[in-house]
Amino acid sequence: MHLIERQLQNAFNKLVAWCDNNGHAISPEKSRCVHLCRKRNLHLDPVIYIRNFAIPLVNDIRFLGVIFDRKLTFLPHVLHLRKKCERSLNILKVLSKTSWGADRTSLLRIYQAVILSRIDYGSMVYGSARFTVLRRLDPIHHSALRICTRAFRTSPVESLYIISHQLPLDSRRQKISALYCFRAQSVRKHPINHLSLPAGLRRLYAARPSHILPLCERTKMLLHDSDLSNISVQFSDFFTFPHWDMPQFSLLNPFPGFDKSSTAPVTFQQLFHHHRYRYSSFVPIFTDGSKSDGHVGCGVVFPSDTLSYRLHNCCSVFTAELVAIFCALQEISPSNQSNFILYTDSMSALEILSHYDTQMHPVGLEILSVLQFLRNSGFNIMFCWVPNHVGISGNETADVIARFASEFHPRALPYCDIKKFLVSHLLSLWQQKWNLLTRNKLYPVKPSIGLWPALIMRELDVKLTRLRIGHTRFTHRHLFLGQRAPRCPTCHTDFTVNHIFVECPSFKCHREYHFNSSSVTL
Repeated sequence: MHLIERQLQNAFNKLVAWCDNNGHAISPEKSRCVHLCRKRNLHLDPVIYIRNFAIPLVNDIRFLGVIFDRKLTFLPHVLHLRKKCERSLNILKVLSKTSWGADRTSLLRIYQAVILSRIDYGSMVYGSARFTVLRRLDPIHHSALRICTRAFRTSPVESLYIISHQLPLDSRRQKISALYCFRAQSVRKHPINHLSLPAGLRRLYAARPSHILPLCERTKMLLHDSDLSNISVQFSDFFTFPHWDMPQFSLLNPFPGFDKSSTAPVTFQQLFHHHRYRYSSFVPIFTDGSKSDGHVGCGVVFPSDTLSYRLHNCCSVFTAELVAIFCALQEISPSNQSNFILYTDSMSALEILSHYDTQMHPVGLEILSVLQFLRNSGFNIMFCWVPNHVGISGNETADVIARFASEFHPRALPYCDIKKFLVSHLLSLWQQKWNLLTRNKLYPVKPSIGLWPALIMRELDVKLTRLRIGHTRFTHRHLFLGQRAPRCPTCHTDFTVNHIFVECPSFKCHREYHFNSSSVTL
């Protein structure tokens, strides 16, 4: 402890000296010190001085909106967060009533903007807290969903998640933490990229499962059974081109004013042959990308050769189109020819390449960088859009080799594709958990997870929501009054929504009157 105290004091002395030399001042009265330590034996706290003034020692401190306590339990932060969110619930209570008020969609948007955003903020940091601490926030989530949907108070929380299409908080924290790790990996020289768990600590965590892993290791545990376990994220270069040296992009469209749905394929073929006659001095190169179930590929067709690669399954078809163009430009570099035209059926890829932006697709930035290098080397490269599946031989060949590409192309993946794939993976895990709750009254009505559109009229939407969940005032009011469950005098069974709408013969005439059928399914 004395060594740590001496090292900290030397660092503070250097910081104070630098501030004095550069016109800054540190106020000792406004400074605070917190001793982060989990040692159980008795030991003294360090005493740090600023100009012979001891910095006050506190048990917790707020840094960028997150409260860090000395044991890093994050219990003070969770309690403070819960208190703030409980006050914000009053906004939803004012706007929502059973018979009038804002619709469910608007209320959920307000909840996400006012309350859920506070819970999400810093969740990758305080997500390392114990489960018993984190679950203190679950009642806020459940209360807000009940207010937005006006579901009956006895409704299961799993039904609330499905009816409002909101992830549980633990799954939401996992999603935010994983996206943060991948986003950090896409930034060059991010501090988190240089953090790795030593082998000795790995054995320690394996021997003691109760110990909570660091952020990146927790993310790896989440993705160990997915295709994202061992991938590299492509860097996002925001300042690739200076403003005085913007990339030039030449785009051709030999089919202006022709709609594919109302134009015969032979017309497009004739127009393309005329276009090739005009640009006969340019070497044609066709590129295409393909994505199907479990396969993503790209293909490039040269006049005397073809090139095809298989990409990672999480890549989108848009990324496959861009990778095909990038591979074609790389093959152009050692060529003896100088005039080339790249043909693609992806208008979206050409649009993004023709409008440079610092936030554009990272593969698009790579393409523009290679294109500028080739132009400076004396190459004249143009791009042209062609419609797909109209009989243009080069485009058809590129499509076939992209769909059947087998050689894997190891390359870093863009963050945008990883984000979509991760969200899809979490939704599939949520669907697997929902499939286990077959006894839930909502499961026969909605076996697959998806967003349900809300009715405009609040009163009708509340009634329909309660009927779908299966918890209504008539069927579950007895739980609050301490009475027995209402029973059907005809069938001698408890009244349920399914029994009234489907099973009970006493309501057969009502079914025929309202649904024009005696057999109704939910």
